[in-house]
Amino acid sequence: ASSSSSSSLAVVVVAAAVALVAGGGAAVAQLCEEYYDCTCPDAYDIVRRVLIDAHRSDARIFASLIRLHFHDCFVQGCDASLLLDSVPGMPSEKTSPPNNNSARGFPVVDDVKAALEDACPGVVSCADILALAAEISVELSGGPGWGVLLGRLDGKTSDFNGSLNLPAPTDNLTVLRQKFAALNLNDVDLVALSGGHTFGRVQCQFVTDRLYNFSNTGRPDPTMDAAYRSFLSQRCPPNGPPAALNDLDPTTPDTFDNHYYTNIEVNRGFLQSDQELKSAPEATGTTAPIVDRFATSQAAFFRSFAQSMINMGNLSPVTDPSLGEVRTNCRRVN
Repeated sequence: ASSSSSSSLAVVVVAAAVALVAGGGAAVAQLCEEYYDCTCPDAYDIVRRVLIDAHRSDARIFASLIRLHFHDCFVQGCDASLLLDSVPGMPSEKTSPPNNNSARGFPVVDDVKAALEDACPGVVSCADILALAAEISVELSGGPGWGVLLGRLDGKTSDFNGSLNLPAPTDNLTVLRQKFAALNLNDVDLVALSGGHTFGRVQCQFVTDRLYNFSNTGRPDPTMDAAYRSFLSQRCPPNGPPAALNDLDPTTPDTFDNHYYTNIEVNRGFLQSDQELKSAPEATGTTAPIVDRFATSQAAFFRSFAQSMINMGNLSPVTDPSLGEVRTNCRRVN
């Protein structure tokens, strides 16, 4: 359980620049916290200001922005490929089933980009905007801060097919662990990054199977707490609107804290992929002890989350100018 002091805890992870190695084995340039110190020293403050303004009219935006960073990095690395609009011959990742009518916040990214272009034209990449927006969103919601490593360039392609393999809300633990391991992310990364579901909203369509026809049995998911199931059944009736929104965390829906894990401990995970971290048979000895630790200690969760966000942000960044660019408009290549 967390105390009020730990709720406001800001963990500052001072991450040394990590030497990143490309898939082919050739060393590429390092990301570092100070990348824009000379070329756009106010970049962080500019992003923060736009996000605070956006949040006044959209309480969901912080959770939506961290999800954009996640869905970007998991498909051909953190290259802002998710932000590209479709063009002939290259369908956008935005339009794939995991993202279509689900990923949101793109106009706010446009606003951030416009503000940065006004201050320092052609300097800050869209990929770095997503990384900065994720950290700022977490910190403004009561979560940890960390030193965001910067220096990514924007990729020039979108990978529609690759986005079909994003971690899904119906994935079981075996599949989730495989998808993370394929990117050299471990069980701690899986459990910590899943904690991003401690704020934000989710559509009814992603829980109706658990409520009424789990694994095509015609019955509800037996791992779901009965009272929580009754509550969700009222919010998401069998023939109700599939896009109706619910709080991922019914206790503190807009606060970044460790209640995601305390909910899972009592079988109140909203998504199957959430509850699997604790209840799947495979969880014993793998992810369940990590869930237990984070449920007991918010400080431990915050430390691990900050480090896992840095780990995720290091996924195959484009740093070679022959392979990437700084887009003027995040929706299209220059």
